[in-house]
Amino acid sequence: MFIETLKQSLKELFTNRYLTVLAIVSFALALLFLVFILINVRPSELQLVTHYTAFGVTQLYRDQWWYLLGFGVFGLFTAFFHTALAIKMYVTKGSPLAIMILWLGIGIILFAWIMSFSIINVWSPF
Repeated sequence: MFIETLKQSLKELFTNRYLTVLAIVSFALALLFLVFILINVRPSELQLVTHYTAFGVTQLYRDQWWYLLGFGVFGLFTAFFHTALAIKMYVTKGSPLAIMILWLGIGIILFAWIMSFSIINVWSPF
């Protein structure tokens, strides 16, 4: 039952070229983001800056180096869930909402890439 629903949903996605291209771009950006993270994060005994906030006593919070690997996984999850949600919206509501959701997913991946670049740049400037 689930397999048939999945096949039908993917068939619906492939009937719309624009949605298919956006889904492929989303996954390509997520994979490139993961490769960027894997190349730039280096193991270290030092604790590194993992996030910044304007609240609290300190603005820069530190954690272990492997914390940054979660950024790449976040990009993959974002691409997968936004594509799944866009397929669901395309089947139920139509193309415009699905396109908006995929563009939002691409924007989130690009924003995460910019933020992780700035965090990695604070940790180890080029």
